[in-house]
Amino acid sequence: MSELRERKRELRKAALARRDAMDESDRIEASLMVAEHGDRFLADVEPGTIVSGFLPIRSEVDLRPLMTHLADRGATLCVPAIVENNLQFRELKRGAELVEQGFGTVSPGEDAAVLNPLVMLVPLSAFDRRGGRIGYGGGFYDRAIQRLIDTGVTPHLVGTGFSIQEVDEAPMAEHDRYLDAIVTEEGVIEPSRGT
Repeated sequence: MSELRERKRELRKAALARRDAMDESDRIEASLMVAEHGDRFLADVEPGTIVSGFLPIRSEVDLRPLMTHLADRGATLCVPAIVENNLQFRELKRGAELVEQGFGTVSPGEDAAVLNPLVMLVPLSAFDRRGGRIGYGGGFYDRAIQRLIDTGVTPHLVGTGFSIQEVDEAPMAEHDRYLDAIVTEEGVIEPSRGT
């Protein structure tokens, strides 16, 4: 295993352990604060804008309140589905039947429209203030973002998580994408990478 991958693995494991240790009521309250901060930060999202979110697994931040606010303002929502080891973003409509995807996830079924999000609410294991992100290690989001860019869509990447997932420095490989912003229960971080 390369030094970079090993460092990411260690940081991921430690950050997820901190997240898992959160009291459930604290996690709920923090998720509601993420929704408040995210709603203000994304207030200029135009009706009809395609926004990808995600449905929580394990101890992840619960974005459903934020996604509801966005939908109420006219955003078109989608969530990831795993198709042939890649992510496909399927439209999420109220009352839509959800199907098991593996890894503890659910998504709309195959009959849902496949969309290209312009704003992506991105899950993470760990993040830093430069916008560095450590995912879950499968590269699903990295590949999905690259596919969107290859089709001419450059999505606005908004990492979402809890402040305890912050690390001093998230190691970044050449193919890794920096986040444009990170929303936690403490507020919005708009990274400065000195560029």
